[in-house]
Amino acid sequence: QVQLVESGGGLVQAGGSLRLSCTVSGRTFSTYGMGWFRQAPGKEREFVAAIVWNGGNTYYADSVKGRFTISRDKAKNTVYMQMNSLKPEDTAVYYCAARRSPGVVTIPSNFGSWGQGTQVTVSS
Repeated sequence: QVQLVESGGGLVQAGGSLRLSCTVSGRTFSTYGMGWFRQAPGKEREFVAAIVWNGGNTYYADSVKGRFTISRDKAKNTVYMQMNSLKPEDTAVYYCAARRSPGVVTIPSNFGSWGQGTQVTVSS
């Protein structure tokens, strides 16, 4: 089991930027990949981005392609998501998640460990 702690959320104006961080602790050697999901009020949790821990392959939802960038620092056991050109529709609680094996990255149930979430609010 791994523990995940997110940080970096906040309030920003449309067009602005934020960088989210997710620090991984515990059985980090068992981590195959990491992902970011988000959930807006009244909506289901949706996939945002994912990265394979060792290979570095990245995946993005169409809605954030070209604006968000996921990366990882293996030495710091930390995953980042740089969010640029933010839009009001990006407002949500953002969750970091970890998975132990390959699988469809867009499905939340393929991720076994979750952080507590960090709020991102984009004002128009």
